[in-house]
Amino acid sequence: MSLFISQAHAAAEGAPQGGGMQLFIMLGLFAVIFYFMIYRPQAKRVKDHKSLMSSMGKGDEVLTNGGLVGKITKVSDENDYIVIALNDTTEVTIKKDFVSAVLPKGTMKSL
Repeated sequence: MSLFISQAHAAAEGAPQGGGMQLFIMLGLFAVIFYFMIYRPQAKRVKDHKSLMSSMGKGDEVLTNGGLVGKITKVSDENDYIVIALNDTTEVTIKKDFVSAVLPKGTMKSL
């Protein structure tokens, strides 16, 4: 029994205290990792997507997030919608936000 009491007494005596500066260094390190691993790449993707949306024009062949491939027939600047012709008879109206890529000319004919 006295063996357990001496261990408890020894554990309470002196664990070295860490400095407050180490905490700030670790928080700073996590902030830098967060910035370079999460925030910066996401901001770059958003910037690239906005430039893609502004560069779309009539006649461009696009791929949507839903997997539709079509040619832009009408671009509406006031409400950010575009009309895509999937074939000669079918047209779909979607928001510009849902375009994931502008394809090279002639892609629709090769499919």
